[in-house]
Amino acid sequence: MDNAIALGAHLSPAKGFLKMGEEAKGAGMQTMQFFLRNPRGAKAKAFDETDCAALREFLRENEFAPVIAHAPYTLNPCSPDRHIRELAEEMCGDDLNRMAHLPGNLYNFHPGSRLSQDLETAIDQIAAMLNRLVSPDSPTVVLLETMAGKGSEVGRDFTELRAILDRVNCPEKIGVCVDTCHVWDAGYNIKDDLDGVLTEFDRVIGLNRLYAVHLNDSLNPCGSHKDRHALLGQGEIGFDALLRAVTHPALCALPFTLETPTDTAGHAAEIAALRRAMGEELRFFTLSSCAIAKDLKQHNVKMHKMRFFAERRRMTIGRAWKPAPTSRRAMHAPTNSKIRTEASIWKLSALPGKRVRAKAPFVRH
Repeated sequence: MDNAIALGAHLSPAKGFLKMGEEAKGAGMQTMQFFLRNPRGAKAKAFDETDCAALREFLRENEFAPVIAHAPYTLNPCSPDRHIRELAEEMCGDDLNRMAHLPGNLYNFHPGSRLSQDLETAIDQIAAMLNRLVSPDSPTVVLLETMAGKGSEVGRDFTELRAILDRVNCPEKIGVCVDTCHVWDAGYNIKDDLDGVLTEFDRVIGLNRLYAVHLNDSLNPCGSHKDRHALLGQGEIGFDALLRAVTHPALCALPFTLETPTDTAGHAAEIAALRRAMGEELRFFTLSSCAIAKDLKQHNVKMHKMRFFAERRRMTIGRAWKPAPTSRRAMHAPTNSKIRTEASIWKLSALPGKRVRAKAPFVRH
């Protein structure tokens, strides 16, 4: 059913890795994100390999999607200060050594702020750090995060991220994480033109390089370059637009993590709201678009839901997508319906050499 879409949030490992995994499961999550060290500093507590091994087994047993370790905000590989760049590389290298105990997962970082440096120099420095730390046999995929563009941040548009990717020696080990708040604040209108934004991402970077999504609303208007997260549905993007992102055929196979300003209980409520909304969307699709569903009993409707999501995920992985020739308004949906399934808007077609994901996204522990 809709549980096929992996939703999670940012959690703290302060009480241990296994406790964090149990907290995620208790909140209805199927993925999660966490810091490996002080996010506003550089120090990390002693690494407990036994606890990490217990988390690895827990994730496998509970069929979690890939989880994400987030680099500290102080990591700046393109600072004009050599000592800050060296510290960034030291922290990133240590984090990746720790993530080697959770193979098959993801490590996300902000590309950094170039300050007084020119953009080309900053991009060269970021790529150089990655080339020193990432090898073809690295067990972790490193992700560049899309940024809002405040100050001198690198990664404010897709072309800047592509410039970094073009300079790395192991492109299969470097990907991108899209933050919905950041891309909105950077000027990409995912509220009114999600299809167009994804088309632009595919043209510039390629959807095969997209590994994860940070699901956040924004307190600011599109193009504000401020980066202020909001609870889902309480910002300028809105709940319906974020729901369309979660259920979009080009994105639904990815892990989604919330970074909204609330606690675990609040994240659990947001995830539950998304799952309820996905259930309503699926019910509309089932009853309006599938004639056979009219004759199904309630338990068969549930089975139909499970088959629909499994098939949608299967088609998304390894297939390219493109807009259907008909517009959204041409759908045969009731005019008063607020929820329309993206499966009716988009069609998937196999194209040589185009893959949405190079590997199956679930259970790579």
